[in-house]
Amino acid sequence: MQAVSGQELAFARNTMSTFETILLMLLVVDALALAGLVLLQQGRGADVGAAFGSGSSNTMFGSSGATSFLTKVTAWLAIGFFVISFGLAYSAKERAAEQNLLGLPEIIQPAVEEAQAAPEEQLTPESESVDSDIPEV
Repeated sequence: MQAVSGQELAFARNTMSTFETILLMLLVVDALALAGLVLLQQGRGADVGAAFGSGSSNTMFGSSGATSFLTKVTAWLAIGFFVISFGLAYSAKERAAEQNLLGLPEIIQPAVEEAQAAPEEQLTPESESVDSDIPEV
């Protein structure tokens, strides 16, 4: 394991923090855009009503309607969402590895003799105890 100086560690921590912040902002924007596009799309049965004349024509996005355009954009936003999520997972893994470089303080175990030195206390005094098959806790 290589020794890392304090300045290098601080620079890496700030860079990773900035990277995570940018990825998190992109993830929120992507999620909001994805939710908005899903809400804009029509259901599968919406075209049946338009075939009988009870709906408006979809001429805003061309003669084929908005389905192909919105479907493609939704697919690309979903791919972006997964890529950004994997980027955040990678940065979390790197941050955990960085914590291992710093080292964790060790917990000192109490001496076993201290635990054995204390006498066991009974919950009920002998005068109030009852003969029973149930063991005392």
